[in-house]
Amino acid sequence: MLEHLTLLENKTIYLLREAYSQLRENTALLWSIGKDSTTMLWIARKAFFGTIPFPVMHIDTSYKFKEIYEFRQKYASLWNLNLIVTKNEAALKEGMNFKKGRFECCDALKTQALKLALNHHHFKGVYLAIRRDEHGIRAKERYFSPRNEQFQWNYQNQPPELWNLFKSTTAQDEHIRIHPMLDWTEIDIWRYIEREKIPVNSLYFSKNFKRFRSIGCETCCEPVDSKARNLKKIIHELETTTISERSGRAQDKENSYNMQKLRSLGYM
Repeated sequence: MLEHLTLLENKTIYLLREAYSQLRENTALLWSIGKDSTTMLWIARKAFFGTIPFPVMHIDTSYKFKEIYEFRQKYASLWNLNLIVTKNEAALKEGMNFKKGRFECCDALKTQALKLALNHHHFKGVYLAIRRDEHGIRAKERYFSPRNEQFQWNYQNQPPELWNLFKSTTAQDEHIRIHPMLDWTEIDIWRYIEREKIPVNSLYFSKNFKRFRSIGCETCCEPVDSKARNLKKIIHELETTTISERSGRAQDKENSYNMQKLRSLGYM
């Protein structure tokens, strides 16, 4: 019988290939440079025999950790990625930042930036490495999740997914979010990273008894107390911790409904 991680990997490969077979070149993989999207990127390279046949896109807010930019530059080159870096230049020129509100900043620099990119490149599908266990609103997702022409997600009325039958067709102004990692958990990700020897950002490892469990904009992420300086210690820490993964994300702390509001409007 196949082990748990291999079963998860096989399903992710199946979902990546299924989406590509339906949408082909009209797709892009969103790479935040975090552990989840880097793991999905690794599996996508496996799924397509070393060469990903669609672009990899990074939504750059300009406020990311320098370690994120360094990791992006190194591995985009090493893995020969067709990398698209996109920003909401208009919002940045107007001075958009977290001081104007976490919700407003995320919406302008992430959601609207993604919307601009999809419209510019005419993408009909995007692969995202979200997991159901990460946040309550993400637990409501489907593997193939349609967004309407206003970019909105109707989480109260989603298409059924029975017998591996997915809604992969869209109207002219709609697009599909494909979620090949929905069934994974945080500890699954780290065990798979250990098994596969996947490179991950140094921010995840303890330095001066602090490390990040979730990375993104430097202005909105806080480290947690930790002695985990390697993969085995991270896994052991997760086996015993009661602290939530996104406890260091400022936008999650401000308002318990912020994530639901953001995602209903098109946030990743």
